[in-house]
Amino acid sequence: MYRYDQYDTRIVKERIAQYSDQVRRRLSGELTEEEFLPLRLQNGLYLQRHAYMLRIAVPYGMLSSAQMRMFASIAHKYDRGYGHFTTRQNIQFNWINLEDTPQILADLATVEMHAIQTSGNCIRNITSDEFCGVAADELIDPRPLAEIMREWSTFHPEFAYLPRKFKLAFNGAVEDRAATAVHDIGYTVLHNAAGELGLRVMVGGGMGRTPILGSVICDFLPWQHMLTYTEAIMRVYNQHGRRDNKYKARIKILVKAIGIEEFQRQVEAEWVDLKDGPSTLTQEEFERVASFFQPHPYETFAGDEAIVETWKADDKAFNAWTRRNVRAHKVPGYAIALLSLKKTGVPPGDATCEQMQFIADLADRFSFGEIRVTHEQNLVLGDVKQSDLYALFKEAKAHGLATPNIGLLTDIICCPGGDFCSLALAKSIPIAAAIAERFDNLDFQHDIGDIELNISGCINACGHHHVGNIGILGVDKDGAEFYQVSIGGAQGNESAIGKIIGPSFSAQQMPVVIERLLEVYVRERYEGELFIDTTRRIGVAPFKDHVYATPIKTKHHISGEDAYA
Repeated sequence: MYRYDQYDTRIVKERIAQYSDQVRRRLSGELTEEEFLPLRLQNGLYLQRHAYMLRIAVPYGMLSSAQMRMFASIAHKYDRGYGHFTTRQNIQFNWINLEDTPQILADLATVEMHAIQTSGNCIRNITSDEFCGVAADELIDPRPLAEIMREWSTFHPEFAYLPRKFKLAFNGAVEDRAATAVHDIGYTVLHNAAGELGLRVMVGGGMGRTPILGSVICDFLPWQHMLTYTEAIMRVYNQHGRRDNKYKARIKILVKAIGIEEFQRQVEAEWVDLKDGPSTLTQEEFERVASFFQPHPYETFAGDEAIVETWKADDKAFNAWTRRNVRAHKVPGYAIALLSLKKTGVPPGDATCEQMQFIADLADRFSFGEIRVTHEQNLVLGDVKQSDLYALFKEAKAHGLATPNIGLLTDIICCPGGDFCSLALAKSIPIAAAIAERFDNLDFQHDIGDIELNISGCINACGHHHVGNIGILGVDKDGAEFYQVSIGGAQGNESAIGKIIGPSFSAQQMPVVIERLLEVYVRERYEGELFIDTTRRIGVAPFKDHVYATPIKTKHHISGEDAYA
């Protein structure tokens, strides 16, 4: 994985010194909160309901075991013993004291990490496929280009104060696990018919108040022009993106307003003067960065699949885990193992400091010291010998990390919501907990099959509810917390924005609403048909009719009282 060079080290060191002085001045009263606000946001520090929240960048979701141990240390020393992994492949700490933040950033720098550009109107953390470099369906490893983009975009002076935040994602596999269609710019790394390396570029995607799928602006961009073409896109956005209304400031609004053809024309015109300029990539630069992502020293094995099949036959729990939490690796004899952070009773995406320390140990023992963060808020050991899978399973299970629910109903994506976030209109975590508790039956979940249930506490859509097969959005209804439900959303190769089924529901009604949606699916599905496929085939109406057919009478799963629709 990538290691800091002298430039990374210097800019991070200088930023820490600058920020430390800003904190000193804020604590002494020399800076007001209003003056301090943009300064702390540039360093990933938010003021939440109860305390400051610090968001730390995890570029393209890659972590070393040393970095994970640092997260464990921060959770233990400066937080309340845990951290929260996000849909942007970052980690957040929700109980941070302002006076501790300079030292936290200094500690992070010792393991080549920072919180720069995890907030603010700038290019945010670059994300990618969590299986990049190891997936069996990968065509090209996108990490070298993602790293080049990270280096170029960090502290880029022209794009430090954009109209709004800006998110980039890279994919290089057959299956788009990077959700490129809902990013401001999404890159798919590919070869053309002549075998040349390049990128398909999508622009104008995003969720939030106005969910829009991105449009292809360039079918094949030679890799050498990745930065110059991106710079042309950014310049058009920087010049014409709205700054008078933050709700209409994202690039998706600009693209929608003028149309993709006109936006493309303006980008091409801007690109004329940039195309062969200083930002044009060279083979030497590509090879320099690619050298950090060389394959590990894999061993050659024979017959390990047979061993795994024997273990599966002898242990039903291991069999269930391998079905849901293990993926094919591009190298024979190895596997990709997912560690679930979705055990019932635990907020989705949360990991304790003890678990993080344990995961770092597992990575050292089983996966060349590397860990990946998924968009679904789970963790990955990407290079596990098949002969080590059973030992890994037993140890992960003992630490609450082997719930065999990856891709199933209780693998819920969930933002921190109103329990922490000052922007949220409603709580997310209790809704996730109530749904997970109601459907905490693995046989039932396996019968339902793959389904994505995503929860956001507000319209900012940090829980990606728009692209959930079932999406739940917290809303305010006369001062009370209610929840709007959509179905039919999807990420990946067939991305779609979900459709709202009707009026919102109370928190106590939500488990029954999900149950009724699933009843329609079970009644209407063809053999082997997934929830999303049934939804696309029959539409919203049958689900809506069944959900609203009769009032919902249920026990409160949150307060224990009776509730009626």
